[in-house]
Amino acid sequence: MAPGSLLIRRATILTMNDRLDVIEGDVSIRDGRIVAVGGTPTGPHDTIIDAESDLVLPGFIQTHLHLCQTLFRGFADDLPLMDWLRLRIWPMEAAHTPASLRASTRLAAAELIRSGTTSILTMETVHDTDIVLEALTETGLRASVGKCMMDSGAEVPARLRESTRASIDESLALRRRWNGAAGGRLRTAFAPRFAVSCTRGLLEEVAALATEHEAIVHTHAAESRTEIDIVRSLSGTTNLRYLADTGLASPRLCAAHCVWLDDGEQALLAERDVKVLHCPGSNLKLGSGIAPIVELRSRGVSVSLGADGAACNNRLDMFQEMRLAATLQAIRHAPGALTARDAVWMATREGARALQLSDTIGSVEVGKRADLIVIGRTRAHAASGPDPYSLVAYSATADDVRATVVEGDVLMKEGQLQHLDAQEIASTAREEARRLAARVGI
Repeated sequence: MAPGSLLIRRATILTMNDRLDVIEGDVSIRDGRIVAVGGTPTGPHDTIIDAESDLVLPGFIQTHLHLCQTLFRGFADDLPLMDWLRLRIWPMEAAHTPASLRASTRLAAAELIRSGTTSILTMETVHDTDIVLEALTETGLRASVGKCMMDSGAEVPARLRESTRASIDESLALRRRWNGAAGGRLRTAFAPRFAVSCTRGLLEEVAALATEHEAIVHTHAAESRTEIDIVRSLSGTTNLRYLADTGLASPRLCAAHCVWLDDGEQALLAERDVKVLHCPGSNLKLGSGIAPIVELRSRGVSVSLGADGAACNNRLDMFQEMRLAATLQAIRHAPGALTARDAVWMATREGARALQLSDTIGSVEVGKRADLIVIGRTRAHAASGPDPYSLVAYSATADDVRATVVEGDVLMKEGQLQHLDAQEIASTAREEARRLAARVGI
């Protein structure tokens, strides 16, 4: 996938820059970077996409996913978090093979690309994470990937429970093998699952390693009341205070969910610049609750968006997450407490901030990597309206994405994946899901 030059013509460009400029014109891309925005660039281009006044904006950045759980879609419905983990997710993760992990990753990638996601932060399972990274290399997505770290928990299946040393050694080995691979598209993160399944020693060592390597730490925190009760019984304190006590609460920490926070924990997140990864669809389906997003943002906390996983959502669709994020805060506060523009900002700029890539992606600006999407405005539900942010957050659907571009490479155009065989991916995924379920006995 060696990008040459690409011209996107006659677009309405939601730059998502600091001024939130909306520009009419063209976007010129050469060698994976944006070289001109607006106006009519001169010179020939290898590829031309005529946007015809459709919207061009930064690709969506999903900051909390589990690609390995895509094959679990429909196998773990209608359960609260801890039962969902113990009865379905952990047994199924333990039963993964390299073949089923590859199929799960490719199926997720196809769905993400088609629906306009260009960058992801994903926590995989304990074993065989090289397979996920190998599969991602072929997809063209930008990804930060962590091997799930679990060294505690009486009900954790044997294949998912490692020694502390093995968990750390394998995470470091993955970093040596993969960080910066695929021309910098792929990076690695440390991914302790959550305080319930990690010893304090593991969390403290991860905190030290993250500082040493300037690496992201990706974990779950304060997702459900049951989880919080378990953490309190283990540590004697609340979830976020415990993570702070281990040294993890820093600008590198990406904490998924953060639904149940007291005032002091919210202040702690702001003070330490911890990044919150909001997953409203998953929080609703698992019955976990509604996170205090308005309060966190008012304190200056970075809040980005993710779909979580196909086992608890069941779609990897950023349009759904933007709409839910805004409308749920309307229920908690009042309409407009979190606006459509806020939601699009969370799906782009805040995602880049969480991934420590603000200088690289997240806006349509000269010099940034060309991770872009084109959203069509020809269908009835998207044809009119004065506010492009409203169209993106409230009206548009995944099917309106006309093109998905990463590093100037067109990964999807007019619903067709350009580098992946959608039929083969779906067929293989169905067969591997059947085999996986048989291994688990469900």
